[in-house]
Amino acid sequence: MTHPIRRFPLRLWGVRSAAILTALSGGMNILSALTPPVAERLVLLERFAPIEVTEGGRLSAVLAGLALLLLAGHLWRRKHVAWLLTLLVLGASLVSHLLKGLDYEEAILVTALAVWLLLLRGQFYARSDPPSLRRGLLVLIGALFFTLAYGVAGFYILDDHFSLNYAFLGALKQTALLFVQFYDPGLQPITQIGHFFANSIYLVGASTMAYALFMLVRPVLMRQPASAVERAQAQKIVEAQGHTSLARFTLFADKSYCFSLGGSVVAYVVKGRVALALGDPIGPTGDARAAIFAFQDYCQHNDWQPAFYQTLPDYLDFYRAAGLRTLCIGHEAIVDVSTFMLEGKTGKELRSAVNRLTKLGYGARLHAPPLADSVLDELRLVSDEWLTMMKGQEQQFATGWFDDDYIRHSPVMAVYKPDGSIRAFANMILAVQHKTCVLDLMRRRSTVENGTMDFLFAAMLVWAKEHGYVTFSLGLSALSGVGEQTDDPTTEQALHFLYEHVNQIYNFKGLHAFKAKFHPRWEPRYLIYPDGASLPTVGMALVRANAGDHFLRDFLR
Repeated sequence: MTHPIRRFPLRLWGVRSAAILTALSGGMNILSALTPPVAERLVLLERFAPIEVTEGGRLSAVLAGLALLLLAGHLWRRKHVAWLLTLLVLGASLVSHLLKGLDYEEAILVTALAVWLLLLRGQFYARSDPPSLRRGLLVLIGALFFTLAYGVAGFYILDDHFSLNYAFLGALKQTALLFVQFYDPGLQPITQIGHFFANSIYLVGASTMAYALFMLVRPVLMRQPASAVERAQAQKIVEAQGHTSLARFTLFADKSYCFSLGGSVVAYVVKGRVALALGDPIGPTGDARAAIFAFQDYCQHNDWQPAFYQTLPDYLDFYRAAGLRTLCIGHEAIVDVSTFMLEGKTGKELRSAVNRLTKLGYGARLHAPPLADSVLDELRLVSDEWLTMMKGQEQQFATGWFDDDYIRHSPVMAVYKPDGSIRAFANMILAVQHKTCVLDLMRRRSTVENGTMDFLFAAMLVWAKEHGYVTFSLGLSALSGVGEQTDDPTTEQALHFLYEHVNQIYNFKGLHAFKAKFHPRWEPRYLIYPDGASLPTVGMALVRANAGDHFLRDFLR
């Protein structure tokens, strides 16, 4: 989806003030309904309206106040549906203030807020999910009729459980009275069933109304994958401009795309309200700022929170200019292939493992794509055994996964035992134009000879050097080097605490130590997120993107 960049700063102060004033108006409604009216005004009002109308106005003010408090949060998110509903509720609130005690002061304030919202109409553009919006409208209409029918049928059928016997018209009147006054002192249940039914009317009405409101303001859901045209456009940009280790992963089937007018693409997935982009925008360097702002605007129009995972340090100032926050989440291990060697002091540890396995008859072989069926079948067995051993499942989003078509068309380095069986393997992504290799999957049998993975990685690095590659990315070392300094941000220091104390759950330190054997340079990688309050939501979206929507159920299993 192509989206233009912003031509001027969004009037955040207007939106924020409208949301705050709406919440204050809701609180004012409730307080006003709970305070006694001015006696002189009440006497004047009672000349023209019965006491039931006055009481109904008081209760309507309370309900309108609660509705305004709920809608204020959605106004903060620029929801267009919330803007419409708020205007309707303000209209009802205006009438209720006048009916409950001629409270013209509150009526004036409500009117002023409605005018302010009308003036800010263009600022409330965040869409709701169209199918959910239609369903919410149907549920809202259906809720009114269903609750009315439920009440009429109940009073008519269960009239023996009340002090009055209700004919059909009496049941209809009693239900309507409950809708208007919320409570009717003339309603006297004489059995437990009567009490339960009277209370259940409110429960049925409230639950259906709450569901309708949820559907009306639901963020846009990604129901369809990117189109073939969008994928072709993204592939063209990535092949020409993608120079990071994540570039190839942006073309996987789980990604959707946002294109800037300057020729950049942002690859993302949507989890809940979070649109999680993988890496920085890919495209011309001079278009990076525009692409970041375009993606942010696109997210705001769909009621999503924008976030970027594993960004480079290059564009941090652009993210901050967009009002986003940055958090270092680890360092990527990048080996300088041209200087890699097994000889000398630095290669001693690896050389020992390579020599020992070589003497035992082990060997390493690169399988160039396309892989033969027999090789693919054996690799799948190794992968399945590894997943079973790890008691896990395939990760996605920032890595590849064992998909037959993907692995078949990847270069794969495999370690063979003397009997010809594969003991471990890893597939690589080759960016020939940038002379870069990227490690993706690495899998092994549940029991292997000590040093097998060292042997595998050494073979890949030697192969890359022989074929003229300059760098080899070993991927992100999560949380390593984060929050170690006393002046680091508090959030990064909290991540450092996790790095030091949750090794029994995930072997952060072990993976870092393994990659350190190959003497890489460590480049920082960042998580970009909207604000501190959104960080838990963004973190959960990241877990869902990597491990799947049902990760908790699968973990408990």
